[in-house]
Amino acid sequence: MKFAKKYATYMKGMEAELPAVGLKRLKKMLKKCRSHDGAAAGSPAAADRCPGHCSVCDGSFFPSLLNEMSAVVGCFNEKAKKLLELHLASGFKKYAMWFTSKGDESHGKLIQQGKDLVTYAIINAVAMRKILKKYDKIHYSKQGQEFKAQAQSLHIEILQSPWLCELMAFYMNLRRSKKNKAAIELFSDCSLIFDDDRPTLSCNLFDSMHVDISLTCSICLDTVFDPVSLSCGHIFCYLCCCSAASVTIVDGLKSANHKSKCPLCRQQGVFPDAVHLDELNMLLSHSCPEYWEKRTQSERVERVRLAKEHWESQCRAFLGI
Repeated sequence: MKFAKKYATYMKGMEAELPAVGLKRLKKMLKKCRSHDGAAAGSPAAADRCPGHCSVCDGSFFPSLLNEMSAVVGCFNEKAKKLLELHLASGFKKYAMWFTSKGDESHGKLIQQGKDLVTYAIINAVAMRKILKKYDKIHYSKQGQEFKAQAQSLHIEILQSPWLCELMAFYMNLRRSKKNKAAIELFSDCSLIFDDDRPTLSCNLFDSMHVDISLTCSICLDTVFDPVSLSCGHIFCYLCCCSAASVTIVDGLKSANHKSKCPLCRQQGVFPDAVHLDELNMLLSHSCPEYWEKRTQSERVERVRLAKEHWESQCRAFLGI
């Protein structure tokens, strides 16, 4: 079965109607463009391709795809955040959230919703990749790849969403529980792999769809501890992030200057909207307990030292010393 048919079948099978990439409509746009150029050139060979900057496509193809991907990512982030908040909530807050959802969020249903959301994210990412590849093939251009880079800077690349990583960790945490053996059957292709002590969160869906997320901090070159995901999608340790953003742990990343850049991609303004990856933190703490205990102790000492330095500096400033 071709991907377009597989994609259409999957989206029709969703319980709730969710935003999608209009593959069929976008392909028709490209087909019209190809036939238009072929008629103008009067050559069968020219009918297969059209030149790089095409007004027929560019005026409608990219704006349409941009709107659709924005809707898909927005929907995914909202639903994933709500699901994970319910799972991580405790005490009265959890009961209040359960009550407001009318009590229909059973454990098994939460598992299924999470699985559906991860599948939804990955299949839409593949759909975007394939339609952009087709655009470049027809136009002899690299505009499709340029659009993908633009999508990353606009934070509408769904594979960069911190909630995708959190949902994958969510499943691994459920698998760890003896009470949740059903999670293994529902999502057996999600795994945490250690290669030379470097962890990677890996997920396989539909045979050809594969996602790998490195869990090594690019600043300290160690396994991420108290991980946070910047709005550009890169994951670092919280202390490393604070150091890179030139902020104290007391003030936090929200106080970071909007001109501060990601240490990896050099994109500006990515620190204030950073997301704490609590599910991932939980997963790593149980997957490598000895390392985690040692790292926890060293981090505690470092945080006390940094907090002490901060407040001593504030006192000196207040006293005018």
